[in-house]
Amino acid sequence: MKKALPKALLAATVVASALTASLVAAPAATAAGWELPWNNGHQGRSGIPFTEATVTAGADGSYTLAWSAKGTRRVEIEANGKVVAKGGAQGRAVVKGLPAADRQWFEFQPERGEGLRLADRLIKLEGTVNFRDAGGYRTASGQWVKMGEIYRSDALNKLTANDLAKLQRLRVKTVFDLRMQDERTKDADKVPAGATYVVADVFAGSGSFQTLPKTPDEAVKAMVAAEKAMVSGDGGKKAHAQVFEGIEKDRSRSVLFHCTAGKDRTGWANATLLTALGVPQETVMADYLASNDYRKAANDAVLSHLPAPQAAVYKPMLDVRPEYLNSGYDEVKAAYGSFDRYLKDGLGIDARELKQLKKDLLVG
Repeated sequence: MKKALPKALLAATVVASALTASLVAAPAATAAGWELPWNNGHQGRSGIPFTEATVTAGADGSYTLAWSAKGTRRVEIEANGKVVAKGGAQGRAVVKGLPAADRQWFEFQPERGEGLRLADRLIKLEGTVNFRDAGGYRTASGQWVKMGEIYRSDALNKLTANDLAKLQRLRVKTVFDLRMQDERTKDADKVPAGATYVVADVFAGSGSFQTLPKTPDEAVKAMVAAEKAMVSGDGGKKAHAQVFEGIEKDRSRSVLFHCTAGKDRTGWANATLLTALGVPQETVMADYLASNDYRKAANDAVLSHLPAPQAAVYKPMLDVRPEYLNSGYDEVKAAYGSFDRYLKDGLGIDARELKQLKKDLLVG
């Protein structure tokens, strides 16, 4: 990888993260070209009958609940100890009039089997646009990733006093900063009181940049190369090993990891975590691509102030695209042969540690 590429990526994401964005629902998406052991259609057994369950907060304070639960005839959903919605095996409900809360949690209770505790994925803060829960996804075995345990975000330098108090109430105990030294110096993190701050520089030792890409094609190639460096570069391996170790050791979670825009370095960190937990590839891709929507207003604002030729070069660096994430998986295959070997040889996560991670973060 050329030394210029990580900083070329940085130059775009620093500009984008300075602006704000509005919430847009995450898109459905699929990915191709990467085979995992659980991508063969086999579905394991789980005590949770829900195959789908989501909570989406509306701008008007309402919440849209949607679910599908096989093998059960009735589902009740509670909030604040009261039933707020009922339905059959499949359903959709809009709930209004709930009191204000840092996060509104809903208990999805099926007639038979285990229930789910879910909230809207986005954490609404005054100083971020892409702060969201890593959980709330179903694995190929039918288990679910717990919510309220792991968070991913863009830069924290603009957090307000209200934001910091909210994160303290949400039990954020450990913050991993995936950014480079000059990013950390220019826009130092603000972390909630009592939280441990850890530098996990993904591009540490990568060198300094000379020039930005000059064409859209060069920009795409830069993003692909940067993704590969996150996988096989010394800084990337060390940083992601730190994050996994921190998640495993911090039993008083929550754990937060972030970069500048919360989409590239953070995107690969979260994709690695979800893949390790057994979340299907298409779900991991949808979570990754959701940054395009959470950051849409910020990215549009950047591009609208640039001449058209320059905007065309910047856009690939502001985007997340399937080819970027897939290039990370391609690098895993090329460098390690399998994802399990990447976890073990690249990040130092052996079978025992992976089993413990799943025990801690999965339900069902």
